[in-house]
Amino acid sequence: MVNLFSKSLFFLGLLLASFIIFFDLLTKDQVFYLLHDFRGSNYATKPQIKLTDFFSLVYVANNGISFGMFNKAQNARELFSFLQGSIATVLIIWLWRVKSKQLAVALGLIIGGAFGNVIDRIQNGGVTDFLDFHIASYHWPAFNLADSAIFIGVAIVLFDEFIIKKK
Repeated sequence: MVNLFSKSLFFLGLLLASFIIFFDLLTKDQVFYLLHDFRGSNYATKPQIKLTDFFSLVYVANNGISFGMFNKAQNARELFSFLQGSIATVLIIWLWRVKSKQLAVALGLIIGGAFGNVIDRIQNGGVTDFLDFHIASYHWPAFNLADSAIFIGVAIVLFDEFIIKKK
């Protein structure tokens, strides 16, 4: 017998994933056009809009995976799209079976982030990163909304598994 509560959690997760995908692709497109229309002093070398002393909008095309690893790999677009899509599909199956709201939210964030990056990779040959946090000349690798959603989702899963379930 299908548990109505668990199926509503499934649809909650899918709804959240859909929002993440939509807003991730929207922000990537908007920042791309904003940066390419911006004529700041660094435009010729690296499009950038400095918003604060520690935060800028930049354009980074990441053909590899996290932190630019495997940027020069052969067939990276196809390989990483397949891997990310496969992992997200397994997470959808997991989402179908969840019994807690926080886990449904976490998986929705991860699935949305993964598919947002897959769609970006398929459309553009790589993942568009644009959030640049830095202290002086030391920069954290640029990232995007999908990356943030994945990170937050994984943090919630870990918190749920190691803190909540321990109690």
